[in-house]
Amino acid sequence: MLATKNQGKRKTATRPRRFPWSRCKTENILDLRFCNLGLTIAGTWLERPIDHIWTELERREIRLRPHFWLSEEWFSPAGVPGVAIPFYLAHRRLMKLEREKMLEVEGGTFDECLKILRHETGHAIQHAFQLQRKRRWQQLFGKSSARYPEYYRAKPSSKRFVLHLDRWYAQAHPDEDFAETFAVWFQPRALWKKRYARWPALKKLEYVDELMTEIAGKKPLVANKMCVESLPRLRKTLRQHYEEKRARYTSSYPTVYDRDLKGLFSDAPRHRQKEAAGAFVRRNRSEIRQLVSRWTGEYQFTLDQVLDDIIVRCRALKLHTKGSERQLKLDFCILLTAHTMQVLFNKTQWQAL
Repeated sequence: MLATKNQGKRKTATRPRRFPWSRCKTENILDLRFCNLGLTIAGTWLERPIDHIWTELERREIRLRPHFWLSEEWFSPAGVPGVAIPFYLAHRRLMKLEREKMLEVEGGTFDECLKILRHETGHAIQHAFQLQRKRRWQQLFGKSSARYPEYYRAKPSSKRFVLHLDRWYAQAHPDEDFAETFAVWFQPRALWKKRYARWPALKKLEYVDELMTEIAGKKPLVANKMCVESLPRLRKTLRQHYEEKRARYTSSYPTVYDRDLKGLFSDAPRHRQKEAAGAFVRRNRSEIRQLVSRWTGEYQFTLDQVLDDIIVRCRALKLHTKGSERQLKLDFCILLTAHTMQVLFNKTQWQAL
């Protein structure tokens, strides 16, 4: 855990620590327990986005300096004005492992990490100043005591919520609505007044603007430095962690694509000399997966499972490609995007941040 003092003006860089496990094979690393990794935030690239957050808070005269620690995932515990950061971001070898297991590294770049940290800082400020107790806060965002849903039904066209993280995250819960609204407000030089003009969400942004002016210079009501589920306290192995995480992200998509696949590909005898549709999808799966994930916000790991199902169906239906590859790839991405958006609209799985 870092000290809470803003260290943005460091004169000397901390030499990165060396870890014996960093040169081990994946199977050996997976058998390690979190508590034996020996990781800390100090001396890693994570200090830069954290310093950036502290500097932004100082510039706005908000006295809170959230504390940060490493854990399994991103989260800010209720009643704690601090933020847990996923362990894998503290070492390149673990970021590589995360990509191997989940196909992407959430928060793996400076900009993406900063984006998530702004959201988590919103939670930390809410906890520090007990903002959810204010009547106006409840009128605009709802009851913080509302139960977190296992799934939430997103409304992509709604203008009652800001857009910051993917999957219309503000719609998941009142606390997330506030954290997302704060994150949009917190961005330097953000043109939120213009961007959200005529949106009902503008009232929430204006309220956050008033609220931050109100608490500027004031001492936080809650100032504990608890580090919930910190790495040194976790005896779970990385293998157990990824088994649970992959199961949590397992696809709930319908497996029946036959009609759409038959329209896109062909089972006609004249096309049997063309590339098999399953082979086409498998060859382009990485590009398709990344593109559809960027369009929809769906996790690449989930999309990859859907693609596995589609490949199986293409083989069973004995489908082959037809037409130009460029057009076929575009049409397939549109098909997968349409199915993904339909699922996300009806049933969006809750992943707590």
